[in-house]
Amino acid sequence: MEIRRYRPSDLESLKTITAICFDGVSIDQNIERLYGIIRGKDWRWRKVRHIDDDAAANADGIFVAEVDGQTVGYVTTRVDKAAGIGGIPNFAVLPEFQQKGIGRRLLEEAVAYFAAAGLSYARIETLDQNDVGAHFYPDFGFREVARQIHYIMPITQDDP
Repeated sequence: MEIRRYRPSDLESLKTITAICFDGVSIDQNIERLYGIIRGKDWRWRKVRHIDDDAAANADGIFVAEVDGQTVGYVTTRVDKAAGIGGIPNFAVLPEFQQKGIGRRLLEEAVAYFAAAGLSYARIETLDQNDVGAHFYPDFGFREVARQIHYIMPITQDDP
């Protein structure tokens, strides 16, 4: 297993991993369950666009896990030097490669990246329904500091 820096050629693989791994733990999927598909685009389309945003914002802070040349996971980061806090907006390991230390190695790489940038804290968020995150993040050393509730309401009668 190798952890390496992101390359632009990784983008589609990271999006595929995102669509697989965020099934059941995505705010956009929760919205879709409540209201259905919006404007002909499903929750996966909305979620994988976050990876485009992460790559545009901080491609240097994306780390990719490979096993035998196959991309099996990743972590994306954001750096806020003024606040001293690094953020982890997206993090995923394919289900068949979980429980093998890959996620831990990716998070270690992200934390080392934050330390090298002179940051004091690392921050990550997860949904209450994400059982893996609810156990793994505290085991890694993260402490819960808050819970947030997301709301949505329709503002038009018909979906165009």
